[in-house]
Amino acid sequence: MANHSLGFSLFWRTFFLLALLLAGGVYAWVYTLHAMELEPRAVQQAQQTAGLVSLARSALIPADGINRVTLLKSMATPTAIRVTPREPGDKWLSFETDRFSRHLASELKRVLGPDTIVARSVNNQSGLWVGFSIEQDLFWLQVNASHPASVANSTVFAWIGIAVLATLLGSVGVASLINRPLKQLSFAATRIREGDLDSRLDENTLTSEIREVNRGFNRMARELARVEEDRAVMLAGISHDLRTPLARLRLEAEMSVSDEDARKNMASDIDQLDAIIDKFMDYARPGETKLKPVNVAKLVEEEAGRFRDPAQIRIHSRLTGDLQVLADETELGRVFLNLFENARRYGRGTYSGVTEVDVWHVKAGPWLIVSVRDHGPGVAPEKLTQLTTPFFRGDAARTAATGAGLGLAIVEKAVARMGGSLELANAPEGGLIAHLRLKRVQRSGAGGPEGPPPKSGARTRANTNTTANALGPATEPNLAWADTRAGAGGGSGGGSSGSHNGKA
Repeated sequence: MANHSLGFSLFWRTFFLLALLLAGGVYAWVYTLHAMELEPRAVQQAQQTAGLVSLARSALIPADGINRVTLLKSMATPTAIRVTPREPGDKWLSFETDRFSRHLASELKRVLGPDTIVARSVNNQSGLWVGFSIEQDLFWLQVNASHPASVANSTVFAWIGIAVLATLLGSVGVASLINRPLKQLSFAATRIREGDLDSRLDENTLTSEIREVNRGFNRMARELARVEEDRAVMLAGISHDLRTPLARLRLEAEMSVSDEDARKNMASDIDQLDAIIDKFMDYARPGETKLKPVNVAKLVEEEAGRFRDPAQIRIHSRLTGDLQVLADETELGRVFLNLFENARRYGRGTYSGVTEVDVWHVKAGPWLIVSVRDHGPGVAPEKLTQLTTPFFRGDAARTAATGAGLGLAIVEKAVARMGGSLELANAPEGGLIAHLRLKRVQRSGAGGPEGPPPKSGARTRANTNTTANALGPATEPNLAWADTRAGAGGGSGGGSSGSHNGKA
């Protein structure tokens, strides 16, 4: 099973990096401006307060004792500025509670002297209180009843919110501009992969790096189109160029070779060469397919009808007649023909020498799993993944076989062109199973997954697993062991079973 790791698209990765960078920059600027603005405000406030203290001193120093008392009474009235005598029993709290207040107190002490007292509360009365002395007399100067705070937190948060919003919008715009050429390149590459070789990118973009990438991509697309055109020309001429000499050889053998056995052997070799040419052409066939609803059961019946010798192969189909998939009928027929031919060559029974092939199906959400199994010796587990490699044969003893080693490679390629997949596995009781996953034609009122009725514990487990997986389109049955004994016994929910025997 593939390991799906968590990841982001390039757009979101660029967006988050830009947003983080810009948000960090905004925070740094706000903090720097706040720090740079804090000290000047503290100095300004301290100078204003020190000026008031100096004025109070100037008013009180010339007055004698009686006039000073009268003056103090007039200055002690509740106004924005008050001057009151400082008593030894006064209770006061230090003004230095935060960075701003520490700056303010430090500046006042620097201007008025180190013995100056700066308090935020005197006898439970809040305000900015400055304690100073005139000769032996001690006084309090109350500037105002409110703490000279900095900018309100709500204002700071509002500015930060606006900055963050602008950062996010800017990040979206910048990320979109950065990733737009890459997105266009991704779409163009997807079109190339799907066979649209006329896809081109803009070679006049202003960014030099993107311009060079687009030019390189367009050159690659043109080269691929040329190679595809050459391949089409080659496939068009290969039938005439190779089969015409084979036809002459066949005619010469029929007319010139008198020995019956030699003539039959030469004809067999010519047929083998002709079949190998067909395999090569099938494998090199262009990847464009037209998908339409195809009746699988009918198609399997037709392909199985090509094999008529029961002494070589017997095909048992247990597909229901209403099964339809989205496929290319010719391609899908070629798939089943290659699977049956592969089973005929390599899947013969150990004792009977006859190839028994079972075909059944399982519905799993939007997919139809068609399984084809023989009862031969199977394949070594370490070689299963190599069976679809062109020209690979799973058994060294098969080098004398008449095939080209392209059968299963053609099957995998054809199924992939139709949007499906192929999985090969060994059956527990012996034999090779090919699971074809094809897109099912959905119909209203369709039932749940169908498959052979259980006849053993293994089959019951397989069908239970399939039922669970059919509950959601994103899940898939475990094809490696799904109902490997189906062909041996049961039919598929309401379907008819057919048996075909024949010779390639």
